[in-house]
Amino acid sequence: MQSRSVSRELALLMLGQISDRLPPADLPLDHLLRQALASLNQHVRETLDSSELELQNAQQQLLDSELIDGEAQIPRVREHLRNGLAHAEQALNRLSASLELPRLLMLADQEEIRRGALDRARAVLERRDDLDQRLDGVMEGWRLTRLPRIDRDILRLAAVDLYSFGTPAAVACNEAVELANRYSDDQGRRMINGVLRRLITTAA
Repeated sequence: MQSRSVSRELALLMLGQISDRLPPADLPLDHLLRQALASLNQHVRETLDSSELELQNAQQQLLDSELIDGEAQIPRVREHLRNGLAHAEQALNRLSASLELPRLLMLADQEEIRRGALDRARAVLERRDDLDQRLDGVMEGWRLTRLPRIDRDILRLAAVDLYSFGTPAAVACNEAVELANRYSDDQGRRMINGVLRRLITTAA
């Protein structure tokens, strides 16, 4: 299960380097896999930098709260404390994610994981039109093309898991949400979860 999760993540990073307008044939997937690993490495550094900034913001908010005098300023103190705690929470969340990423980089050297990433990326590219049509069919008031690229590729990977790899629906959905937690935002996570639930219902 762990190896398939890493394969999905590498496949997602590979797909992000390919234009939706390019035909799937003859794409240098091995080269894209190497680029995906470099991208993952860069993501580690960016996550650590973001964590450092959030911790600095938290510290500044807490210091600001200590400099405010007078009982009448208590609401301002509380606001600074809330902001400081929020920044600290964001930093801890980013740090938690960043601790996972070096492990992913080490696992990515395994042949089984590399092969899984290549197979998944290739399957998405070969079935992209069909996958997009199925996903568009369960979008409510939206088109797949209106979603951010990362969200489209997370949905495509989940759909190819369902249709080409025989992945249980609950697993495909959970894996997609985990990818969204790492690479998308709150709106993207909600959208991905809703679209996949409708897709699973129509596929049942």
